[in-house]
Amino acid sequence: MKKTIAAAALVMASLTAPAMAGTLTVCLEGAPETFNPQLTSNGTTATVLDQIFDGLVAVEAGGSQITPALATSWTVSDDGKTYTFALRKGVKWQTTSDFTPTREFNADDVVFTFARMMDENHPYHAVNGGNYITFGTKLADALVSVEKVDDYTVAFTLKEPLAPFIGIMAHGSLTISSAEYADQLLAAGTPELLDRNPVGTGPFQLQAYQTDAVVRLLPFAQTWGAEQGVRENAPLVDGIIMTISPDASVRVQQALAGECQIAYFPNLADAPLIEQSDKLNLVTAKVASSGFLTFNFKMEKFQDIRVRQALAHAINMKPLIDSVFNGMGHLTGAIIPEAFWGHADLQPYEYDPEKAKQLLAEAGYPDGFETQLWAVPVSRPYMPNGRRAAEMIQADWAAIGVKAEIVTYEWAEYIQRARNFESEVGMFGGIYDFPDPSQIPNNYFTCDSAGKPSPSNIGSWCNPDFIATMAEAGVTTDQAKRAELYVKAQKILYDDYAGVMFGGADQLMAVNKSVKGFVPAIFGTSRMSGVTVEE
Repeated sequence: MKKTIAAAALVMASLTAPAMAGTLTVCLEGAPETFNPQLTSNGTTATVLDQIFDGLVAVEAGGSQITPALATSWTVSDDGKTYTFALRKGVKWQTTSDFTPTREFNADDVVFTFARMMDENHPYHAVNGGNYITFGTKLADALVSVEKVDDYTVAFTLKEPLAPFIGIMAHGSLTISSAEYADQLLAAGTPELLDRNPVGTGPFQLQAYQTDAVVRLLPFAQTWGAEQGVRENAPLVDGIIMTISPDASVRVQQALAGECQIAYFPNLADAPLIEQSDKLNLVTAKVASSGFLTFNFKMEKFQDIRVRQALAHAINMKPLIDSVFNGMGHLTGAIIPEAFWGHADLQPYEYDPEKAKQLLAEAGYPDGFETQLWAVPVSRPYMPNGRRAAEMIQADWAAIGVKAEIVTYEWAEYIQRARNFESEVGMFGGIYDFPDPSQIPNNYFTCDSAGKPSPSNIGSWCNPDFIATMAEAGVTTDQAKRAELYVKAQKILYDDYAGVMFGGADQLMAVNKSVKGFVPAIFGTSRMSGVTVEE
C-alpha cells in the first residue's frame, strides 16, 4: 500500500502537481449494482466505475465535446459505416492480489470487450446474466463487427451509418476490460469474478467494497493519465472513500459535519443551507435529464389508452413540479430536454379530473381500480423527491377512484425489479451521458428488432412507428432532419400516452471548500482524477 502511494506521488511530481495528500470522501445516494460497467446503465454505479475503467473516447469534463481516451484518434470511412480507432500505447492494466498483467492494453482487449456483448456463443456472453443494457439498446442492431487491424488499431463496422456513434462510444458502460484477466479467470473456472473484482486502466482501483455501506478506492500510480502527463486523468489523492447514504438530508448533514467532502444530490430545499455554510460550496451542473411515469403494457388495463389517458389527466402537474422540484423544474410533455436540439414543444397533459372519470367509466372502471405506484427512492435531477411526488399523484388518483399503493425499494433493487417489469406504474428516468438527444428515448421507450423491450423500457411499450422513427433518425446525418424526426417520435409517444413526463432540474452537489479541481460532469459522471484536497 505505501509503495503504491509513494510511486504515485513520484508520478505526480513529474506533472508539476502537488504531492498526494489526504483522502477524498464522497457521499453517494446508492450502492453499485455491479463492478462491470457493461452490465449497467445506472448513474450511481457509473460514479464508482468511471474511476476504475476507461473507454476509447470520453466526454470532456464539464463540457460536451468528445475527447480521446484509450483511443488517440479515429477516422470514418467515406460511406460512414467504418470507424477506425488508433489506440493509445503504453497503457498499463491494474494489478490486484489475484491478477498481475503481463502486457499492456492493446487491440485484443477492445475486441474481447465487444465480442462478449455481440456474440451469444462467446464464453463470457451469459456470465452474470449477460444483460448489456447500453450495447443492447444502442449498438446491438447496428454493429456488424469489431476487428483488430494490428496491435494498436481497431475497426468498427456498422450495417449503415449511425449518426450518434462516437457519442455512444463515450458512454460509461462501453469501457474496456482486460482480455488477459478474462482468460485467466476462465481457465480457473471463475469467470464470474470478472464482474466482481474489477481490473481497469483508470486512475483509481477497487480496494474494498462493504455491501450497501462503503466503497474504497486506491490511486493507480501507473494509470496512463499519470504516466503520460494528462493531469485530469491522474490520481492526486491518497484514496477515495465513498459512503452510501440513501437519505439526501443525511448526506447534507455529513457534508456540513465534514464527514464527506463531496455530497451528491442534496435535496433542492437544502440549497440555502449549503450556501450559508462557511465550509461548503453549492456546485450546480446543468445536466440534461428526463423523468417520467410509465405504464406496464404487459397488464391488460394499461393496454387500454383510455386508462392511460385517465391517469395522465388526473395528475395536477403544476403544483407537483413546483413542490417536488422546489421551483427549479419546468413543465413539459416532451422526453427530450429543452436544452437539446430535437426538443418538441409539448405541454403536460391537461389536468381534468372530470374527463379522467369519464375515460375510466368508458374503459369499464366506473369505480376506479387498485394499482401500485412505484417511487424512486433516491434524489436525482429528474426526480428530487420520489416519495413526495408519489404521494401527490396518489392523492390526485384517489379523487377519481384509483387507489394507488406506493411501493419502493433500495435503489439497486428498485432498478432490478423495474427492469424485470414488476412495476405497474413505474417512476423512472435518466441523465444524458453523451451530447445526443437519442439517448433517453432509445434507452427507455424502444424495443429491439425481435420485439424485446430495452432493459430500461420498464413499461414494455413497443410502438413500431416510434421505433422506426428513432431508427431513421439514427441513420440520418443531417442534423436538421434528425431534429424533425425526434420531434415526430416524441409526438408519437405523447399521443399514445406511453408515459407522463416530469422533466428535470439542475444537479446540485455540496462540495467542501478544501476540494480543488473538481469539475462536475454535464454529460456522464464526474471523475475524481485531477482532484486535490487541501489539508
